[in-house]
Amino acid sequence: MAEKRSIFEEVGSDTAARGATKGGMIDARPKGARKAVRAWLIVLFALVVAMIAVGGLTRLTDSGLSITEWRPVTGSIPPMGAADWQAEFEKYQGIPEFQIQNRDMTMAEFKEIYWWEWGHRQLGRVIGLVWALGFVGFLVARKIPPGWTGRLLGLGVLGGLQGAIGWWMVSSGLGNDMLDVASYRLATHLGLAFVILGLITWFALQLSRPEAALIQARRGREPQLMTLGGWAIGLTFLQVLLGALVAGIDAGRNYIDWPLMAGGFLPPDPLQIQPVWRNFFENDGLVQFMHRMSGYVLFLFGIFVFIRARRSSYRKTRAAYHGVLGILVLQMVLGIVTVMYSAPWHLAILHQLGAVALWVLVIRARHQNAYPAQQSVRSA
Repeated sequence: MAEKRSIFEEVGSDTAARGATKGGMIDARPKGARKAVRAWLIVLFALVVAMIAVGGLTRLTDSGLSITEWRPVTGSIPPMGAADWQAEFEKYQGIPEFQIQNRDMTMAEFKEIYWWEWGHRQLGRVIGLVWALGFVGFLVARKIPPGWTGRLLGLGVLGGLQGAIGWWMVSSGLGNDMLDVASYRLATHLGLAFVILGLITWFALQLSRPEAALIQARRGREPQLMTLGGWAIGLTFLQVLLGALVAGIDAGRNYIDWPLMAGGFLPPDPLQIQPVWRNFFENDGLVQFMHRMSGYVLFLFGIFVFIRARRSSYRKTRAAYHGVLGILVLQMVLGIVTVMYSAPWHLAILHQLGAVALWVLVIRARHQNAYPAQQSVRSA
């Protein structure tokens, strides 16, 4: 039976004896090492950006087919002597790229392209190792925040899939008189890299604030702007894929006039390859035309979203879309200059890194839509 109390007893007089009142779930102490997991994700973010850059340079230097085998473990050891180098060179001499295009290549020149591809693959192994050490470490220490195990495991699965797709891409250029890898496989490979980078970006942003703050921030969402931000992400990803198709067939080094193409709106003979569907992947004029048109649509849509975002009641949301518009203008100008100078490697890689910056900033702006930061009336 409960102890009887006097009706004249002061409320709270025995609080210390009874213990402090427990808060609800939203007030509970956060579980998991959110800051440490976020720091680990930032390291992975930097490595994936470096991987995209090295992959672009590998493509621009025509180095991607220099290693003709996929050895996930033993392939980490490069040739250690003259005999090993000769064996690797002989394997390369057996593929069409050497037989048709590089018959006069010397051993010194082969080593140069070999190191680019070996470095690209080695960086992939480093990313896998950093992910595995971090994930297993946090899992064993029980420091993964609740609900995050599946998401972080998914990053590792996508990373493994990316390695398999990388070999699927390379294998397309090893026979059938192919001088390069299949452009649609290159687009798949680069597209998945951007998906992984986008997920890391979103996860890092999620972990930058406590769960309670995110739950509260969701109440201030601006649905219309969120929808527009989602479309901006989709159009940016489409432009990345089309850019990969351009890179896959060196379409950026032809039709260097702007705003026309060979003096006309459409390039000459845009559907000359049979069957017709192959033109959308292999016709350099049509592929570059699609990349240009998609860029114009993205640019105009970005301006529209920026104008809409200026009416947002949140200062950080407005600032986020200022950043998107700024990099969008820079990327448009850089793309035009890259084409007009026939895509030299230094401009081409800057253009690719500009796509990375745009991708990250669009995702950041969309996250700000979903979880607007709280602000005072004065700062609004």
